[in-house]
This record gives sequence, C-alpha cells and structure tokens, in this order.
Amino acid sequence: MPKTLFVLAGEVSGDMHASGVIAELLKARPEIKVFGIGGQKLRQLGADLLYDTAQMSIMGLVDVLKHSVFLRRVIRDLKEAVHREKPFAALLVDYPGMNLIMARFLHKLGIPVIYYISPQVWAWKEGRVKAIRAHVDRLLVIFDFEVEFFRRHGINAEFVGHPVIEELAEVTLFSRELFFKKHTLAPETRLIGLLPGSRKQEIAHIFPEMLKAARLLSHEYPAVFLFGRAQNLNEEVYRVLSEYRDLSVIDCSAYEVMQYSELVLVTSGTATFESLCFGVPMIVVYKTGKLNYLIGRQLVKLKNISLANIVVKGLMSDERAVPELIQHEAHGVEIFRHARMILDNAHVASTMRRELLAARAKLAEVSPSPRVAGILQEYL
Repeated sequence: MPKTLFVLAGEVSGDMHASGVIAELLKARPEIKVFGIGGQKLRQLGADLLYDTAQMSIMGLVDVLKHSVFLRRVIRDLKEAVHREKPFAALLVDYPGMNLIMARFLHKLGIPVIYYISPQVWAWKEGRVKAIRAHVDRLLVIFDFEVEFFRRHGINAEFVGHPVIEELAEVTLFSRELFFKKHTLAPETRLIGLLPGSRKQEIAHIFPEMLKAARLLSHEYPAVFLFGRAQNLNEEVYRVLSEYRDLSVIDCSAYEVMQYSELVLVTSGTATFESLCFGVPMIVVYKTGKLNYLIGRQLVKLKNISLANIVVKGLMSDERAVPELIQHEAHGVEIFRHARMILDNAHVASTMRRELLAARAKLAEVSPSPRVAGILQEYL
C-alpha cells in the first residue's frame, strides 16, 4: 500500500501554501497519497479532499457557533479518515481553530504532527502555546521573529521562509505600460486597488466602505479601480458593486492589483503581506460584527494588527509603516482622507515603498516548500 499523508489546509491561502510543499514532495515520492481538507490547488495535485476550503470559510466566535454542528461533523469525518488511512505524518497549515483539535487527536495516535505556518499566538490566544508544545512535533514558522517568541515558551520552532515570496517568484505579469495599453488607459490615470478579502463576512462589512471611498476618490482624481475578486466566492457576494456603476472598475487577479496600483485599499490578512512583497503603498482596513469586534479587542494584545506593520516595525511597536483603519474608523470618508494623503504626497508613498521592500528582502533568503517537503520525508 502507498504511504498516505494527512493535510489540513482550511483556507484559500493555506491551500496555496500547502500545494507548494506537496508538489515538491511528489517530485521525490510520487507514490504518496494525500488526503484531508484543501482547495483547488491540492485537488489538482491529486489530493483526496473530504471537504473543500470553500466550505470552511468561517471566522469569528459568532459564526463558529452558528456552524458548530457542521464543524463537529467535519472533525468526526476527518478522524474516521485518519483511522482508515493511517498516515505516516500530518501536515497542518495555519487554520488553528480546527488544526489544534486535530493535532491533539493525531498526537495521541502517535502520528507525527508537522505544523506549517504557526498560529499567531504572539498576537492573541497565547494560551494555545501549551497545546502546540504538547501536541506538535515540528513547528515551522514563516517569520524570523517567531523563532525567539516560541523559544521563550520552550518550543524549538524552525524558520523555513515565507511561502508568499516563493510563490511570487513564479508569477509573470505585464509591465505597467503594457497594462495601460491593454486597457486603453490614459497616461494620467491613477490606478487604485480594491482588495476586500476572501471571506464572505469580511466582504459584507468592508467592501461597501471601500466602494464609498472609491466614489469620493473618483471625484478628485482620474481614477480607475482595480478589483481583486476572490476566486472561491460567487458573484452574489459582490452584489454591492452593482450600486457603483459610475466607477470605472477593472476585474483583476489580486497580484495584478498589487503590481499595477499606486495605492491599494486592503482588508487585514495575508493580502497585506502580499502587498508588502510588491512594495505597494496601502491602507489596511478591518471591520467585523460588533460582538466579534468586542471579543477580539479583549484578546488581541498587539499595537498593530496588519502583517505589513508587524513585519516592518516589530511586534509591539507603536509605529506604523502603513495606515490601519479598524472598526469605527473603517468607513468611506476616513479611508478617502488617508488615501488622499498618500496620493498627494510622493515622499510619503516612496518612504512606504522603501520600508516594505526592505522587509521583503529580509524574509526572502529561504525557500520554504522544498524545506518543508524535506522535513516530511524525514518521517517516511
């Protein structure tokens, strides 16, 4: 019987990062069978997926409670599959709510647990450190500062590099000049990006405010808006866009938005780090339901919430490389006001670009997919 590997990647970004590792692993050991949770990219590599990432887009305590019956069924089905398949190891990717539950189960069965992309316990829910220490065999982190944080908690974390930087090396895009030519844009056109996120709940709260800001910006500048639509979501999620037919909007991939925009309005999350890698000035926006926000405010202990600021300025710094507009500040007028300060001040924009690209260079020295695949092979 072929060896099997259990993979749990519950988000679109996790599917992308896991697929890089699995592709490298299968080059060396093509007979390995992969099963678990993932998305389109893992499926293309032949993974047997019990559930798709599109079904797992659940965030915040309120939504977790609403979907508790479904989530219990998912965990039950995963445990049954693990008993049936008897994997040589488990690769858990980010997604801590479910992955830490599965880590405990897997560890009790004696299955090595390799956790790739650590839960951000340095930001909130530090109590999860105990679970990581007890149930995770290898903790592979993607930010260098995480190594020292976990060492202080008795965990020997390994820095393997950031997968986004690795993935960007494979991306080929037009030059900005060719993009302008393709879309017949006038030379004076200001390209402004809209990246409202990949979760339904985020988009419902944040996208309308981004569009309000976009309308105000369109009155001040000859602006065209590059819209990064999440491929895992259906058209209905973006129905609010139909109320803004006066805006000039071009549908793009997220990376095209980051490549060609001179400023992006971006929902806090992985996309802020991806924008950092492109060196594009940004305004980070985050808004959620009132109850989720009140709970989160009590749990999050960082001065800044965006990965762009954390990577550039450090964990507990009061300084910001890019503006963050959170909850009550995340409304159209305030987004517009901050956008104008960047669009009208070349020095502010260039300083932002320089700091972001310097942070990217620091993290780009290690390529994670081959390294993580090599670690998995140690458990064969």
